[in-house]
Amino acid sequence: MPRASLSIFMLEQGTTALNAGLGLRRSFLAEVAAQPPAHVDFYEVAPENWMTIGGKLGKQFRAMTERFPFVCHGLSLSIGSSDELDEVFVHDLKRFMAEHGIKFYSEHLSYCSHDGHLYDLMPIPFTEDAVKHVAARIRRVQDILEHKIAIENISYYAAPGQEMSEIDFFNAVVEEADCNVLIDINNIYVNSVNHGYDAEAFLRAMPGKRIAYAHIAGHYVQAEDFLVDTHGAPVIDPVWHLLAKAYEAFGVFPTLLERDFNLPPLAELLREVDTIRAIQQEANQQSDKRVA
Repeated sequence: MPRASLSIFMLEQGTTALNAGLGLRRSFLAEVAAQPPAHVDFYEVAPENWMTIGGKLGKQFRAMTERFPFVCHGLSLSIGSSDELDEVFVHDLKRFMAEHGIKFYSEHLSYCSHDGHLYDLMPIPFTEDAVKHVAARIRRVQDILEHKIAIENISYYAAPGQEMSEIDFFNAVVEEADCNVLIDINNIYVNSVNHGYDAEAFLRAMPGKRIAYAHIAGHYVQAEDFLVDTHGAPVIDPVWHLLAKAYEAFGVFPTLLERDFNLPPLAELLREVDTIRAIQQEANQQSDKRVA
C-alpha cells in the first residue's frame, strides 16, 4: 500500500507519534492548557484569530505552542481572488509561525475578497486560466514562507464558469503550484451529495503522495440532496467510512477534528479524536495483514 509521504512535515516537530489532532478554540484553551489531553497529538489554529492575542490568552497559547506541535490553517489569504495578494499578511504570518515554532500552513482553494472581505469562502471558477492564476499566487506564498503549503479542497454550492471537473481543477492547481494537499474528508462527502458524484472515486483521484494531513468534521442536513458544511455537528458514519477508505487508498496520515460552533464539552470532542485514532489503528492493522 502506498504511504502518504508528506506527513513528514509533522516529524520536523520532533515526534513520530503524530496521528490525531484537534482544532484549538479559545473556549476550551484554558481547559486543555491546564490538563492536556493525552490522545491529542497536534493542534491547529487559524492564525488570523491568534496573531494579535496578548494578555492571559496569549500566555496560555504560548504555553501550548511551547509544549505541543501546531499547524496553521488560514481563513483570509483569499488565494483565488483577483485582488492583489496580501503579502503583508503573509510576512506577518511568517513571523507568527517563527515566534511559536509552527512549521506548517494550509489554506482553502477558494477566495474571500473582492475589493474588500466577503466573509465567506467562495468557489473559484474551474477553468484553465484560474489554474494558472491561483498556482502562481500559491508559489508566491511558498516563496515568502520558504516552505510548501497545503491547499484544501473546499465545499461549494455553485460552479460558475465551469470548464473542467472539480477534481481535475484541484489536481491541476496542486501540480502547477507544486504544493501539498490538505484533504478534507467531509467536504468530499458534502460535495458528492450536493453535486451527485461518487465520493470514493473522487477520493481515489486525489494526489495521495502530496497529502500532508486531513480534516474531518460534521455538517448540516438541509435536505436529502443538500448538505451544508458547517463544522457544527458530530461527524456522521458515512464520513468516518470515507476516512477509512482514504487510509486504505493512501496509508494513514495525520487527521484533525474540526468543530467551529455548537461546541460540546471537551470530553465529547475527545471521543471523536479517539475515533480518528481507532480508525487509524484499524487501517494499520489491515495494512500489516496485507503485507504479511
